[in-house]
Amino acid sequence: MTDWPYILEPSPLKGSVNMAVDEALFRGLGAEPRTCLRFYAWERPTVSLGCGQSAEDAVHIEACRELGVDIVRRITGGKLVLHHQELTYAVCSSDTGIFSAMLQSSYRLISQGFVRGLERLGLDAVLAAATPHFYKRGLHPCFASPAADEIECRGRKIVGSAQKRVGAAFLQHGSVPLRDTTDLLRAVSRSAPGGQAPGSSGLDGILGRAVAFEELAGHLAAGLADFFQVRLAPASLSASEKAEADRIRRERYDNDDWTFRKVEPPRLFFPG
Repeated sequence: MTDWPYILEPSPLKGSVNMAVDEALFRGLGAEPRTCLRFYAWERPTVSLGCGQSAEDAVHIEACRELGVDIVRRITGGKLVLHHQELTYAVCSSDTGIFSAMLQSSYRLISQGFVRGLERLGLDAVLAAATPHFYKRGLHPCFASPAADEIECRGRKIVGSAQKRVGAAFLQHGSVPLRDTTDLLRAVSRSAPGGQAPGSSGLDGILGRAVAFEELAGHLAAGLADFFQVRLAPASLSASEKAEADRIRRERYDNDDWTFRKVEPPRLFFPG
Protein backbone atom coordinates (compact mmCIF):
# COMPACT_ATOMS: atom_id res chain seq x y z
CA MET A 1 0.00 0.00 0.00
CA THR A 2 1.28 3.47 -0.91
CA ASP A 3 2.11 5.99 1.83
CA TRP A 4 1.19 9.67 1.50
CA PRO A 5 2.95 12.19 3.78
CA TYR A 6 0.16 13.87 5.75
CA ILE A 7 0.86 17.33 7.19
CA LEU A 8 -1.78 18.48 9.69
CA GLU A 9 -1.39 22.11 10.80
CA PRO A 10 -4.31 23.18 13.03
CA SER A 11 -2.39 26.24 14.32
CA PRO A 12 -3.38 29.12 12.03
CA LEU A 13 -0.71 30.63 9.76
CA LYS A 14 -0.46 33.91 7.84
CA GLY A 15 -1.90 33.73 4.33
CA SER A 16 1.40 34.40 2.59
CA VAL A 17 3.00 31.57 4.59
CA ASN A 18 0.23 29.14 3.67
CA MET A 19 0.56 29.92 -0.04
CA ALA A 20 4.36 29.67 0.10
CA VAL A 21 4.24 26.27 1.85
CA ASP A 22 1.84 24.90 -0.77
CA GLU A 23 4.11 26.10 -3.55
CA ALA A 24 7.23 24.72 -1.84
CA LEU A 25 5.59 21.28 -1.56
CA PHE A 26 4.57 21.52 -5.22
CA ARG A 27 8.07 22.49 -6.31
CA GLY A 28 9.51 19.65 -4.22
CA LEU A 29 7.86 17.02 -6.39
CA GLY A 30 10.50 15.20 -8.40
CA ALA A 31 10.57 12.57 -11.09
CA GLU A 32 9.53 9.79 -8.68
CA PRO A 33 5.76 9.44 -8.11
CA ARG A 34 4.82 11.11 -4.84
CA THR A 35 1.69 12.55 -3.24
CA CYS A 36 1.49 14.82 -0.19
CA LEU A 37 -1.64 15.91 1.71
CA ARG A 38 -1.76 19.04 3.86
CA PHE A 39 -4.58 20.48 6.01
CA TYR A 40 -4.21 23.98 7.44
CA ALA A 41 -5.91 27.11 8.82
CA TRP A 42 -5.53 30.90 8.51
CA GLU A 43 -4.30 33.38 11.12
CA ARG A 44 -6.51 36.22 9.87
CA PRO A 45 -9.41 36.51 7.43
CA THR A 46 -7.70 36.45 4.02
CA VAL A 47 -8.91 36.92 0.47
CA SER A 48 -7.06 34.79 -2.09
CA LEU A 49 -7.19 35.73 -5.76
CA GLY A 50 -6.87 33.34 -8.65
CA CYS A 51 -3.60 33.70 -10.52
CA GLY A 52 -5.15 35.50 -13.47
CA GLN A 53 -7.66 37.71 -11.66
CA SER A 54 -7.53 41.50 -11.56
CA ALA A 55 -7.39 42.54 -7.91
CA GLU A 56 -9.24 45.79 -8.66
CA ASP A 57 -12.06 43.93 -10.41
CA ALA A 58 -12.44 41.13 -7.86
CA VAL A 59 -11.94 42.67 -4.41
CA HIS A 60 -12.67 45.87 -2.50
CA ILE A 61 -9.10 46.60 -1.50
CA GLU A 62 -9.95 49.50 0.85
CA ALA A 63 -12.67 47.48 2.56
CA CYS A 64 -10.14 44.71 3.20
CA ARG A 65 -7.77 47.21 4.80
CA GLU A 66 -10.51 48.69 6.97
CA LEU A 67 -11.79 45.27 8.09
CA GLY A 68 -8.38 43.70 8.70
CA VAL A 69 -8.66 41.22 5.81
CA ASP A 70 -5.37 40.21 4.17
CA ILE A 71 -5.04 39.69 0.40
CA VAL A 72 -2.89 37.05 -1.31
CA ARG A 73 -2.68 35.74 -4.86
CA ARG A 74 -2.56 31.99 -5.53
CA ILE A 75 -0.52 30.29 -8.23
CA THR A 76 -3.68 28.32 -9.03
CA GLY A 77 -6.52 29.70 -11.12
CA GLY A 78 -10.15 30.14 -10.21
CA LYS A 79 -12.05 32.90 -8.48
CA LEU A 80 -11.83 34.92 -5.27
CA VAL A 81 -12.04 32.97 -2.01
CA LEU A 82 -12.45 34.37 1.50
CA HIS A 83 -10.48 32.13 3.87
CA HIS A 84 -11.95 32.44 7.35
CA GLN A 85 -13.18 29.85 9.84
CA GLU A 86 -12.47 26.98 7.51
CA LEU A 87 -10.29 23.96 6.85
CA THR A 88 -8.03 24.37 3.82
CA TYR A 89 -6.42 21.44 2.05
CA ALA A 90 -3.60 20.96 -0.43
CA VAL A 91 -2.87 17.85 -2.47
CA CYS A 92 0.48 17.85 -4.31
CA SER A 93 1.19 14.89 -6.56
CA SER A 94 3.29 13.59 -9.43
CA ASP A 95 1.75 10.11 -9.29
CA THR A 96 -0.05 9.38 -12.56
CA GLY A 97 -0.60 5.81 -11.38
CA ILE A 98 -3.18 7.14 -8.92
CA PHE A 99 -4.16 10.40 -10.61
CA SER A 100 -4.76 11.11 -14.25
CA ALA A 101 -2.38 13.35 -16.17
CA MET A 102 -5.43 15.48 -17.04
CA LEU A 103 -6.68 18.32 -14.85
CA GLN A 104 -10.41 17.57 -14.85
CA SER A 105 -10.14 13.85 -14.18
CA SER A 106 -7.67 14.29 -11.30
CA TYR A 107 -9.89 17.08 -9.94
CA ARG A 108 -12.87 14.70 -10.04
CA LEU A 109 -10.95 11.95 -8.24
CA ILE A 110 -10.00 14.26 -5.37
CA SER A 111 -13.61 15.44 -5.10
CA GLN A 112 -14.79 11.83 -4.91
CA GLY A 113 -12.33 11.18 -2.10
CA PHE A 114 -13.57 14.19 -0.17
CA VAL A 115 -17.19 13.16 -0.71
CA ARG A 116 -16.39 9.90 1.07
CA GLY A 117 -14.97 11.86 4.01
CA LEU A 118 -17.93 14.23 4.14
CA GLU A 119 -20.32 11.28 4.14
CA ARG A 120 -18.54 10.05 7.27
CA LEU A 121 -19.44 13.40 8.84
CA GLY A 122 -23.11 12.83 7.99
CA LEU A 123 -23.41 15.02 4.90
CA ASP A 124 -25.22 13.97 1.71
CA ALA A 125 -22.48 15.48 -0.45
CA VAL A 126 -22.46 15.02 -4.23
CA LEU A 127 -20.45 16.23 -7.24
CA ALA A 128 -22.01 19.06 -9.24
CA ALA A 129 -22.94 18.00 -12.77
CA ALA A 130 -22.21 21.23 -14.67
CA THR A 131 -20.96 24.80 -14.30
CA PRO A 132 -23.72 27.45 -14.52
CA HIS A 133 -23.30 29.96 -17.33
CA PHE A 134 -23.54 32.98 -15.01
CA TYR A 135 -20.66 31.63 -12.93
CA LYS A 136 -18.39 30.97 -15.91
CA ARG A 137 -18.68 34.50 -17.23
CA GLY A 138 -19.15 36.60 -14.09
CA LEU A 139 -16.92 38.09 -11.41
CA HIS A 140 -18.65 36.08 -8.72
CA PRO A 141 -16.56 34.71 -5.85
CA CYS A 142 -15.71 31.03 -5.74
CA PHE A 143 -18.56 30.02 -3.44
CA ALA A 144 -21.30 31.73 -5.48
CA SER A 145 -21.96 28.41 -7.23
CA PRO A 146 -20.52 24.91 -7.60
CA ALA A 147 -18.70 24.27 -10.87
CA ALA A 148 -18.60 20.87 -12.59
CA ASP A 149 -17.13 18.16 -10.29
CA GLU A 150 -17.08 20.45 -7.27
CA ILE A 151 -18.83 19.32 -4.10
CA GLU A 152 -22.28 20.50 -3.11
CA CYS A 153 -24.80 19.60 -0.45
CA ARG A 154 -28.48 20.53 -0.63
CA GLY A 155 -27.76 22.77 -3.58
CA ARG A 156 -24.98 24.76 -1.90
CA LYS A 157 -21.28 24.54 -2.64
CA ILE A 158 -19.34 23.27 0.38
CA VAL A 159 -15.84 22.78 -1.07
CA GLY A 160 -14.11 25.20 -3.45
CA SER A 161 -10.90 24.09 -5.21
CA ALA A 162 -8.34 25.14 -7.82
CA GLN A 163 -5.46 23.33 -9.50
CA LYS A 164 -2.07 24.16 -11.05
CA ARG A 165 -0.31 21.63 -13.29
CA VAL A 166 3.20 21.34 -14.70
CA GLY A 167 3.41 18.16 -16.75
CA ALA A 168 2.45 15.22 -14.54
CA ALA A 169 2.83 17.27 -11.34
CA PHE A 170 -0.02 19.25 -9.83
CA LEU A 171 -1.05 21.27 -6.81
CA GLN A 172 -4.72 21.32 -5.92
CA HIS A 173 -5.86 23.25 -2.90
CA GLY A 174 -9.24 24.31 -1.65
CA SER A 175 -11.50 25.49 1.14
CA VAL A 176 -14.11 23.81 3.31
CA PRO A 177 -15.99 26.51 5.31
CA LEU A 178 -16.81 25.52 8.87
CA ARG A 179 -19.11 28.52 9.41
CA ASP A 180 -21.04 30.89 7.17
CA THR A 181 -18.98 34.02 6.42
CA THR A 182 -21.27 35.50 3.77
CA ASP A 183 -21.52 38.95 5.40
CA LEU A 184 -17.76 39.47 5.39
CA LEU A 185 -17.52 38.06 1.87
CA ARG A 186 -20.13 40.55 0.65
CA ALA A 187 -18.18 43.40 2.23
CA VAL A 188 -14.86 42.61 0.54
CA SER A 189 -15.77 41.08 -2.84
CA ARG A 190 -16.96 42.63 -6.07
CA SER A 191 -19.54 40.51 -7.92
CA ALA A 192 -21.16 41.31 -11.23
CA PRO A 193 -24.03 43.86 -10.93
CA GLY A 194 -27.35 42.09 -10.96
CA GLY A 195 -25.74 38.69 -10.57
CA GLN A 196 -26.43 36.14 -7.92
CA ALA A 197 -25.16 37.10 -4.49
CA PRO A 198 -21.97 35.49 -3.27
CA GLY A 199 -22.69 32.82 -0.74
CA SER A 200 -21.20 29.92 1.12
CA SER A 201 -22.67 27.41 3.51
CA GLY A 202 -20.72 26.63 6.60
CA LEU A 203 -20.90 23.01 7.63
CA ASP A 204 -22.40 24.02 10.97
CA GLY A 205 -25.47 25.46 9.23
CA ILE A 206 -26.02 22.27 7.26
CA LEU A 207 -25.40 19.86 10.12
CA GLY A 208 -27.06 22.00 12.81
CA ARG A 209 -24.00 21.84 15.06
CA ALA A 210 -20.49 23.22 15.26
CA VAL A 211 -17.77 21.28 13.46
CA ALA A 212 -14.20 21.57 14.75
CA PHE A 213 -11.18 21.74 12.46
CA GLU A 214 -9.72 18.53 13.92
CA GLU A 215 -13.01 16.63 13.56
CA LEU A 216 -13.38 17.57 9.90
CA ALA A 217 -9.70 16.83 9.21
CA GLY A 218 -10.08 13.35 10.67
CA HIS A 219 -13.09 12.50 8.51
CA LEU A 220 -11.60 13.95 5.32
CA ALA A 221 -8.29 12.17 5.86
CA ALA A 222 -10.07 8.87 6.48
CA GLY A 223 -12.24 9.34 3.40
CA LEU A 224 -9.27 10.07 1.15
CA ALA A 225 -7.28 7.12 2.52
CA ASP A 226 -10.23 4.81 1.96
CA PHE A 227 -11.04 6.08 -1.53
CA PHE A 228 -7.45 6.00 -2.83
CA GLN A 229 -6.47 2.91 -0.78
CA VAL A 230 -3.39 4.59 0.69
CA ARG A 231 -1.87 5.08 4.15
CA LEU A 232 -1.55 8.62 5.48
CA ALA A 233 1.82 8.91 7.24
CA PRO A 234 1.95 11.87 9.69
CA ALA A 235 4.67 14.25 8.52
CA SER A 236 6.00 17.78 8.97
CA LEU A 237 7.96 20.14 6.76
CA SER A 238 11.65 19.32 6.45
CA ALA A 239 14.28 21.98 7.09
CA SER A 240 14.85 22.37 3.36
CA GLU A 241 11.09 22.69 2.68
CA LYS A 242 10.81 25.37 5.38
CA ALA A 243 13.73 27.28 3.86
CA GLU A 244 12.24 27.03 0.38
CA ALA A 245 8.82 28.17 1.64
CA ASP A 246 10.42 31.15 3.40
CA ARG A 247 12.27 32.13 0.22
CA ILE A 248 9.10 31.85 -1.88
CA ARG A 249 7.11 33.86 0.68
CA ARG A 250 9.62 36.73 0.64
CA GLU A 251 9.95 36.77 -3.13
CA ARG A 252 6.31 36.29 -4.06
CA TYR A 253 3.53 36.22 -1.47
CA ASP A 254 4.74 39.14 0.66
CA ASN A 255 5.41 41.13 -2.52
CA ASP A 256 2.76 43.66 -3.57
CA ASP A 257 3.96 43.44 -7.17
CA TRP A 258 2.83 39.82 -7.18
CA THR A 259 -0.33 40.28 -5.11
CA PHE A 260 -1.63 43.19 -7.14
CA ARG A 261 -0.37 41.74 -10.42
CA LYS A 262 2.35 44.05 -11.73
CA VAL A 263 4.45 41.02 -12.66
CA GLU A 264 3.89 38.08 -14.99
CA PRO A 265 2.52 34.76 -13.62
CA PRO A 266 5.30 32.35 -12.58
CA ARG A 267 6.57 29.71 -14.97
CA LEU A 268 7.37 26.63 -12.95
CA PHE A 269 9.71 23.85 -14.06
CA PHE A 270 10.30 20.45 -12.51
CA PRO A 271 12.86 17.72 -13.04
CA GLY A 272 11.77 15.26 -15.74
